Amino acid sequence: MKTLIFGAGPTGSLYAARLFEAGHDITLLDRGQRLEDLRTHGVVLEDAFSGDREVHHIPVNDEFDEDADYDLVMVVMRKNQAQKILPTLAKNRRVGTYLFLMNNAAGPDELVDAVGKERVMVGLPSSGAYHQGPVTKVMPAKMAPLYIGEVDGRVTDRTRAVADFLSTMRDKKAKIRSDMDAYLVTHISMLAAHLGVYAAGLDGERLAKTRDAIVLGLRAQQEAMRAQRAAGIPVRPPYFRAVSLVPEAFMEALMRPIVKTTFYQTGIIGHARAARDEISHLLDEFRQRVAPGGEPMPAFEELAAYVAEDIEPMPVGRRQVPMRWKGVVALGVGLTSASALIAWRNWKKTGSVF
Repeated sequence: MKTLIFGAGPTGSLYAARLFEAGHDITLLDRGQRLEDLRTHGVVLEDAFSGDREVHHIPVNDEFDEDADYDLVMVVMRKNQAQKILPTLAKNRRVGTYLFLMNNAAGPDELVDAVGKERVMVGLPSSGAYHQGPVTKVMPAKMAPLYIGEVDGRVTDRTRAVADFLSTMRDKKAKIRSDMDAYLVTHISMLAAHLGVYAAGLDGERLAKTRDAIVLGLRAQQEAMRAQRAAGIPVRPPYFRAVSLVPEAFMEALMRPIVKTTFYQTGIIGHARAARDEISHLLDEFRQRVAPGGEPMPAFEELAAYVAEDIEPMPVGRRQVPMRWKGVVALGVGLTSASALIAWRNWKKTGSVF
């Protein structure tokens, strides 16, 4: 399958390298300094933990015209950047499939209007990577699948062919979803839990010490999911709704050590720092998408204000937001009841409660 990867950002570079090493006909397209880096150094991948490096010399291009002939064009870039190239993509009538791998809370209509429903597929990339000069630092994420699907939810021969093609990447498995739009909107709802990184000045250590930034993030996520459902967009996968059942105090305690880890610093804070413009764009898209439901999102809006670069972060250690203890007693009763049931079953079987 002759493939162009439009956008040599961290994820585009990683996917290009993995498909290229699998033996496919791959070309990368980018411009400016990134194009020069690719021509000079190739695609340089470095494991963010071990420091191991690999280099792939992949054909590169800086132009995409109406005569470009590819079976598949993978658009792997930020949503606000992808919008700018839609007129360019629309002029080409020879490409059979455009696969847009990106965050998208607005739905597929804009993509369909630009290049035609029969040529659009959507998906969400699943790599944790970022650029450091010409080097692409990669977070190992072998178990995270790459979800793709048709805009109308059907599963066709094309859907399966593209999924099989993408699954040839080392350490990557593509999975087909029939609910990609709802899944993409849910991803923004889940992202709301991490808006506290902006309130903490993009500093994991500071975030761990600032309870209000974590708590408001947890509330922002719950508000976003409620707003999503009120607007008639189901939470997908449905089990994500279970997050709202965990008592706030437990979730806050769980988050504190997590935000200091290397994985969080790289995968969440690193992306938040590099993609501030995209995050702002996606939050606007989400607001517009869920507005018909009329569900208020006060914590969401409080944290979203910090995405602007000229806003001072919260004072470190701020604890002004009262903790909600609802559910803690119920959880304790549930755990006690479960323990009693296990003890009773053991006593019936063995004569011992242990």
